[in-house]
Amino acid sequence: MMRRYQLFLLPLCFTMNCLCTSAQQTASSQSSTVQIPSARLSPAWQTESPDPSPAPKSDALLTDSGWSYHFQFTGILQGHPNFSSPYSGQNSLSAGHERAYSVTTTLYLGRKLWQGAALYFNPEMAGGKGIGKTLGIAGFPNGETFRIGDPEPTVYVARIFLRQHIFLDKDHFEEIGDGKNQVKERVSTTRLTLSAGKFSLGDFFDNSNVSHDPRSDFMNWALMNNGAYDYAANTRGYTYGFTAEYVRPGWTLRLATALEPKFANGPELDWNYGHTNSENLELEKRYSIHGHKGTVRLLSFLNINKAPNYNDVIAAKLSGSDTSMDVLYGKKYGSKKLGFGINAEQEFSSAINAFLRLGWNDGKTATWAFAEIDNTISGGIRISGASWKRTADNIGIAALSNGLSSGHRNFLNNGGYGFMIGDGQLPHYGREDIAEVFYECKLFNNLWATLDYQFVEHPAYNKDRGPVNVFAARLHLEF
Repeated sequence: MMRRYQLFLLPLCFTMNCLCTSAQQTASSQSSTVQIPSARLSPAWQTESPDPSPAPKSDALLTDSGWSYHFQFTGILQGHPNFSSPYSGQNSLSAGHERAYSVTTTLYLGRKLWQGAALYFNPEMAGGKGIGKTLGIAGFPNGETFRIGDPEPTVYVARIFLRQHIFLDKDHFEEIGDGKNQVKERVSTTRLTLSAGKFSLGDFFDNSNVSHDPRSDFMNWALMNNGAYDYAANTRGYTYGFTAEYVRPGWTLRLATALEPKFANGPELDWNYGHTNSENLELEKRYSIHGHKGTVRLLSFLNINKAPNYNDVIAAKLSGSDTSMDVLYGKKYGSKKLGFGINAEQEFSSAINAFLRLGWNDGKTATWAFAEIDNTISGGIRISGASWKRTADNIGIAALSNGLSSGHRNFLNNGGYGFMIGDGQLPHYGREDIAEVFYECKLFNNLWATLDYQFVEHPAYNKDRGPVNVFAARLHLEF
C-alpha cells in the first residue's frame, strides 16, 4: 500500500520542490518581471517600480524566445465498490471492490529552427494502472492509463516531431501564442502546415476544446476521443506518421498517414508500410453565431493491418479448423477497417460550452489500437465557475452510449476475447451507457484538483453484469 502512495506522491513532491526552489531563486534575484508560460494562468502584474540597476546576466540555457518549455503532472486515484456479476471471464472487470492509482509526467520542449519551422520533444513518465488492469469496460473510465502489465514508472519518448509552416498569403498574418508543443510565432493566415515524426493522431484529429484531455477534462476514453475512431497507435497512444494541414481563416483540411501496431494494442509499431498503414482525413469548419464560437469536424479513416475478421474466426471455431478464437495476432495483411466521425462544439455563453460526437466503423475486423467500440454517441457541457466567483473552476457533465457490430457481438458470445473486453459469453447484449460528472477546482496558480464520478451500465455490453459506480480524485499540475 505504501508503495502505491509513493508512486502517486513522489513525482509531485519532486515537482513542488523544484517549483519552490525556482520561486526562492526568483525572489532573491533583482529581476522585476516574471513570465509564466501557461495559457491557463492569469498574467502576473508588476506593482513596484523597476530597479534602475542593470539586471544580472542569466546563465539559464533556455532563455531566448526561440524556446518553448512546459510541464505537467497528473495523478489519478480511482475505484469502484462491489457490483452484481453472476459470471466473469478473463477480461472482465472484477466485481469486488478495488482501487487503482496512475501517474504521468510530461516535459514539453519546443525549439524554433528556421522560418516557420520548429522541433518538439516530449519525454514522458507513466506509472500505476487502471482499475481491473484496464480491462472490462469498453469506454474505460481513466484516459491516463494504458493496457500495460507492469505498473512500475517508466520513462519513454512520447513525441518527437518536426513542424513546418509554408506561408501561402504574404499579406495577412496572425500571432500564435506559446503553449504545449507550440512555440510563439507569427504565421500566415493561409498556410500549409506539415508535421512528421512521432506523435499521437489525437493531437491533430477529433480535437475539442470542451472534451479532449483526461488530465483536465472528462476522464473517460470515449469522451477524450471518438470511441469508434480506432486511430493508429501503440499501447501508450503514439505512432510515427506524417500530417498535412491546409489552413484557411475559417476552415482547415487535414490528412495524415501513420503506422499501425504489429498486433492489437501492441507496444511495437509495424514498419512494413506498404502492407499496413492508417489513412486519416478531416475537414474542420469554424464559425460564430451571435458572437459565440463554434466548430464542426467531419472525420474519416481507413486502417489496413492484420486484424482478423470476426465472422471468419467464428466460422473457423465452428468448423474445428482453428478453435483459438485469436483476434490479437493476425496472420496476414490486407484487413481493412473504414470509419467516420462527427465532432461539434458550441459556445453558448462565456460560461457554458457544449460538445457532441458521433462515430461509426464497420466493425468487421478486430479493434486494433484504441477501444472496442464500433459505434458511439456522446455529448456534454462544461460550465465555468464565474457565476459563483470561481472563474478558474469548472463543472463537466456528459453522457455516452457505445455499441458493437453484429460480428463483434457474436464473437464475444462465442467465448472470444479482445484486448480490452470479454466475459467468456455474451447472451444478453446491451449498449454500454456511461454518464460522467466532475468538479475541477483551482487550488493554486499551477495546481488543480478534481472529483469525478462515472456510472457505467452494461459494462463490456453485458446486461448480466453491473451497473458499476466509479469514483475518482485527480491532481493536475502544469506550468
